[in-house]
Order: sequence, then C-alpha cells, then structure tokens
Amino acid sequence: MRKLALGAAFVAAGITFHALPASADKLDDVLARLDKIEKNNAKLAGENAALRSQINKHDAAAIKNAKPGISPAAAAVLATRTPTPPPALVAPEIDANGHGFFEHKKGNPLTFYTPGGEITGYGNIDVSVDATTKALGGNVNNNPAFTGGSEPFPVGNFGWMPALSSNSSYLGVRGFQRLPDFPANFVYQLEVGFGVTNTPSGSQSNSQINNNAAALFNRNTYIGFANPEWGAIKIGKTSTPYANSTGGFNPFSGEIGNYNVIMGNTGGDNRVEFGGRLDHSIWYESPTIGGFQWNALFSPGQNRATENDNISAGDGQCTGGNDPTSGGDLPVTCSDGSFGNAASTNLSYTNGPLYLTGAFEWHQNVNRQSDVAAIYGIANSGLFTNASSCAQTQQFGLANGLFAGPSATQSANNFLRLCNEDVANEWAWKVGALYTFTTKTTVGAIFESLHRDDPAELQFINERQRNGTWVFLTQQLTPHDTASFGWAHAFAANGDPGQHNSASQTTTDGGATFALNDNSADMVTANYKHKFGSNLTWYTAVAATINGPTAHYDLGAGGHGVTTDCHSAFDATGGIASNPHCWTGPTLAGISTGLQWRF
Repeated sequence: MRKLALGAAFVAAGITFHALPASADKLDDVLARLDKIEKNNAKLAGENAALRSQINKHDAAAIKNAKPGISPAAAAVLATRTPTPPPALVAPEIDANGHGFFEHKKGNPLTFYTPGGEITGYGNIDVSVDATTKALGGNVNNNPAFTGGSEPFPVGNFGWMPALSSNSSYLGVRGFQRLPDFPANFVYQLEVGFGVTNTPSGSQSNSQINNNAAALFNRNTYIGFANPEWGAIKIGKTSTPYANSTGGFNPFSGEIGNYNVIMGNTGGDNRVEFGGRLDHSIWYESPTIGGFQWNALFSPGQNRATENDNISAGDGQCTGGNDPTSGGDLPVTCSDGSFGNAASTNLSYTNGPLYLTGAFEWHQNVNRQSDVAAIYGIANSGLFTNASSCAQTQQFGLANGLFAGPSATQSANNFLRLCNEDVANEWAWKVGALYTFTTKTTVGAIFESLHRDDPAELQFINERQRNGTWVFLTQQLTPHDTASFGWAHAFAANGDPGQHNSASQTTTDGGATFALNDNSADMVTANYKHKFGSNLTWYTAVAATINGPTAHYDLGAGGHGVTTDCHSAFDATGGIASNPHCWTGPTLAGISTGLQWRF
C-alpha cells in the first residue's frame, strides 16, 4: 500500500516536473509535502488501530455479560459496535439530591421529583343522582294573608325533580422547590374546578349570574414560601381560615345537606358569605407548636368606589359573587353584597382526639343598597333602567310613580337616605369543639354569631345579623362504612327585607314594606358512606330544610352542583331585566346518591 502511494506520488511529481521549469527549490518543496503526507497517514493508522481495539473490548464485554441462552455470536450482533456516548448524552439530569427530572417518588402514585423539589397531582371527582322538592307536603304558601300579587301560586314545578349533579369536582397540582442559600422552600398550587355532568360555562339561574365558574384555576391557587420552623406565607386565592377552621366538622361537604346551607350563610341564599374563597389574598400559616396552630389572611378590596359598588380591579365580577346585573337588582351595580377589604383568622388546638378552634372574619363596607330598593318595590320589572346609583334609582322611581303614600316626594327622600346608609361592615365569629372516642364515634358542635353594623333605622331589614348552631355525629361501622347525622339551626335575624310572599306591614312614610320577622330555620341531614378502596366512596344522603314563615334557606349551598332554592320559574332570565320571585316558608327536601373519587 505504501509503495503504491509512493509510486502515485512520483508520477504526480513527474507530471509536475514536466509542467514546471526545472528548479532545485521546487523539487525540495514537493519532497517536503510528500513527507508530511506520509506522517499524517501514519497518525491516522494509529488512531484507527486504537478505535478497533476499543470496539473489540466493547464486543467482548457484551458477549461476557450476555443473558443466559444468548449465543456469543448473537450477543456480538446485539452489541452497538460503537463507543458508548458520554453519560450526559443519555442519562437523565440528576439534581443535587440524586433524583432525575420527573422521576416517580415511591409511596405516592402522583408525586414526581423535579430538580430540587417535588410536584404532586391531586383531584376530586364527585357525581350524584338527586331528587329534590321545594315544597315537601305542599306548604309553599303558609301565610293566609298573602294575596298573591303578580304570582299567586308558584310558576313551574315546585315538586319533586330528578337531577344529575357534579359536586365540588376539581383537579390540581402542588409542589415545592428548594432554594439554595435561602431558609425556605418556594411552594405553589394550581387548582381548577370543572363539571362532569354539565358543560363548563358561566353559572346562571333565574336569580343569579356568576362569571367566574368556568375560569381557569378558579379554585385555591397560590405561590409562596414555606419553612417547617416558622410556617408559610402565600399569595393568591384561597378558602379563608374562617372556612377551613371547621372543615372537619362537615362530613356532608359537597352534598345536599352541606352545613353551609345555614352555617356562614347570612341571608339564606345559595351564596355563603362566611364560608367561601377570597381572591387577591395574602396569608400566613404557622407551624403547630404545642398543639396550637394559627392562620391569618388579608384581602385588599381593590375597589375604587367608596361604596364598593364597582367590580374590584383584576376581577371579573363583584366581590362576594354575582354579576352587577344579576337578579335585576337596582341600582345596577355591585349592590348585593360586594365589599372592600377583608380579614380572616383562626386559632386551633389539637391534642390527640380533641380539636378546638375559634375563628373570626370581617368584611368592610358591604354594599346592600339593593335591599332598600326592594322594600320600596323599585326593580327592573316591566319598566327598565340602567340606574347605577341610589340617586338615579330614586329618579327612576319618581318618574314612574313607584313611590306611594301620603307624600311621594317624602317617601322618595326617605328611600334615598336609607339607600345611601345601607353600606356597612359585616363580621362573624365562631367556636367549635370536636372529639373522637375510642368507639370510633366522632362528635362536634359549633356556635356562630353573624353581624352587620347597620344604623338603627335599618335594623328592620337586617337579615344578616343572627346566631347559628351546628352539631354532628359520625360513627364508623366497619373499616369501610360510616354513618353521619347533622343538625343546623338558624335563629331569627334582627329583621327581614321581605320576599315575594312574605307578610308585610307599612312603614311610617307609607312607602316601604317589610316582613314580619320569623326567619328562623332548621336543616337536618344524614348520610351513609361505603369505601371501595382508599379513594373511591359511594354515598347516599338525605336532607331537609324547614324554613320559618319568612325564611328562605336552601339545599346544596356551599358545593353541591345543583342547588334547590326558594325561586319559582317566574321570569327566569337571571339578568338585568329579570324579576325573580322567592317563596318563603317552604320545607325543602331531597335524597342523593353518588360516587366520589379522590386522588
């Protein structure tokens, strides 16, 4: 081979010499180049020999380590015949703790390692088959003095109705990330609610519009920092400490007999004012020290309006729930429970089977001006207005002869004064005790006091101030079966703004009317649960809400997908031109059976 290469080189040199003038210098250049080529060929031959040796060693190792039953020839064929690439090109990235990205963590089916941290998936899917009635025993109109007005008897089906319901179903991920040279971990959670039996969309009924029902990550979602020694601080949206403090007292969560039918529910509607979730919040969670644990939350109102009747900055609807046009209320603003700043806190103590808690929550300047418009009978019913203040609503009433009595002008002036006054703080406190006996019997009780700081002349419509109680018992029957019983009682409130069929009397100005106040109520419920495994449960629940003559508490508030409330099918648009009719005093009842899968 070498002789052939040299011969070719001499031929090339001869051709070169023939083409160029004879010169000693030129001949020396050619010989130098040939010598360099020879040296390069020798180096390449050495590298090829080393590579072949490496391949032979690789094949020998493959044959030696071949599985039993595989011939040496087959093992050689299976060998890659190429050097193994550097480990960084094929091995997963390994963090400082020895874990690869998204490596599964043993012991938890949905926890995976991330570089310097972990991420966990979780969720709840709950679907039930319900049958409910708004008038058990036909006791819709238990007021003999009621004359009927525009709807003497409920429009539509007030009797038994079947339904499929998706109840507090959600998916989420949560995790943490270790931070070098920092005394806390970065923590995060993303959680979204969804419907199983219904198409995700905004929620609307004949008395309410909710724009946030189908929003992405519409449930507890946050980022923050956490340390096991000093606790955690988080920013986002969350169920309040007030609500969370007694979550363990509610074995009926998401069912038709959820204790939020009455507990934390100031007006008896489907909304739960002191048991919900607050947007744009910052909160602190302490570690448990000597059995004590403390939580505190603050939520800035982010509302430019002094009466908090605007949608707060960054939100899609009024604080506290509802769209400004919901229910046809006047003024057409956030005048049905919107508030500014909010604060919530609780302190708990745990000692083995004993759990004690106390909680407090405050909402600043809650706007309920639509209650005053309602007692004067001013609403978008037949007539229509975009009135966005008490003064504009007053002018609308005067222009359309809606103020009655000896002096319509005086009545209108009284309306304007009361309407402007109906912005006040609301606050609540509660205490609870829970104990689990050695018989696997758990009992718990809560006392709650709800308040609204209305002036004296508005106390006659103040349905937001009352006391309430809740007691429950859960008995574990077998390792897989439990039975629970619960009873909630709402004491009569200070006042009542009146509903469609409420008994009424006339105020001194002859214009406003309000209900004779007997708006106490009781809710009783029971369920039976059977676990098919660690995370799949079948349940059957029954519940009944027994309303006083002017009360209108519902079934399903606080998490059940299909609620059963006081409204008939009259004027069922739900928006700015609606005129929903709420029938007070009925006994609502229902039965529900479903499956819950938690992971």
